[in-house]
Amino acid sequence: MFPKRTQLTLFVPEASAIEAIRRQYNPVQHSLIAAHVTLCREDELLDIEKVWQNLEQLDFPAITIRFGKPERFDEGKGVLLPALEENSSFQELRKAVLKGIIEQPRNHQPHITLMHPRNATCTDEIMENIRKSDLPSEIEFGHISLIEQIDGGKWSIIQTFHLTIPPANS
Repeated sequence: MFPKRTQLTLFVPEASAIEAIRRQYNPVQHSLIAAHVTLCREDELLDIEKVWQNLEQLDFPAITIRFGKPERFDEGKGVLLPALEENSSFQELRKAVLKGIIEQPRNHQPHITLMHPRNATCTDEIMENIRKSDLPSEIEFGHISLIEQIDGGKWSIIQTFHLTIPPANS
């Protein structure tokens, strides 16, 4: 584990159903960080000054991600809400943020972790309860947050960058 971790994150706005699941079945992770989609992991943020410059100059519209049904992962211990489709806008946003640092970023698939296997274990009963929940099928993200975690503690928001929201009639 890293003593200090930095990531770029898309926090889920109005995530009541998602947060209710996380609060009930993964209270440790819920207390560390709100529901989110990780945009860039710490190993991609090699030149944080350049990332910061890219974020400040970013002219990118809000992105919408469509999500599928909850899935178990890591030998069934964890649960995530996977994104559907190729998510080209998500991949293009990653490229714009990492421009001049990583010209061909890996194809990171967006998802929302409902239960992190590091500090929770899903059972068949829990999974059945999660499947019955009214989870969103689509979420619009209008902000990128630069976040930091020190020594495994609670994640803190360092800075929030706004994506440009297209006009309502577009």
